[in-house]
Amino acid sequence: MNLLLQIVSIAGTFFIFELCKKVYGRWNVVWLSPILTCSVILISLLAIFHIPYQTYNGGAKVLTNLLGPATVSFAVPMHKHFQLLKKHGVEIIVSIAIGSVAAIGSSFLFAKWMKLSTSLINSLVPRSITTPIAMDMSRTVGGIPTMTTIFVIITGLAGTILGPLLIRILSIQTITSKGLLLGMGAHGAGASKAFEIGEQEGTFASLAMVVAAIISIILAYTFFPFFTEYSLTD
Repeated sequence: MNLLLQIVSIAGTFFIFELCKKVYGRWNVVWLSPILTCSVILISLLAIFHIPYQTYNGGAKVLTNLLGPATVSFAVPMHKHFQLLKKHGVEIIVSIAIGSVAAIGSSFLFAKWMKLSTSLINSLVPRSITTPIAMDMSRTVGGIPTMTTIFVIITGLAGTILGPLLIRILSIQTITSKGLLLGMGAHGAGASKAFEIGEQEGTFASLAMVVAAIISIILAYTFFPFFTEYSLTD
């Protein structure tokens, strides 16, 4: 029974995702992004047929476990364009470091302003890094990994919508800027969007996503605990 459940869950998820990809490829409209449409369809099906999430996840969690290896695959284009990345190393690290601090700081301050609980604040803080790392970081700082996943998806969708819009409004022309903007602002979803623009843009977006994750982890273990403790004693 468990094997059958796993096969049905994985096959159903793959089928729906591929269908959503074809629809997005046909019309290429942001709100038809597979990340959004596939999630909506799966949630609707679970609700209509009264299938508990735990039951579905019992089979589909294999796909979740593949998020880590999928993230590692971004190393391929990074290796291919290593000299280009090395040439822009300083601006990449500086800009992503500033972006990471801004993402964590703004998330924390906004959550405090909204008077969210401590667990929700800790779940919101890692929203600007790729899902598998964000979930681990959420556990580290005392958040709820499933809530963090939701915040990461929302951030990714918002970034894929607002990123290209900012590129057009600000007339950003350089490959480096486009890639770093999308990678920092929308992590994995942004990297996918950047690869739609061009391979080099996607490479810079991939690097931005990886560097942002590393910097965010460092901040999570160093400055964030002190910042949180200080704010709670205020």
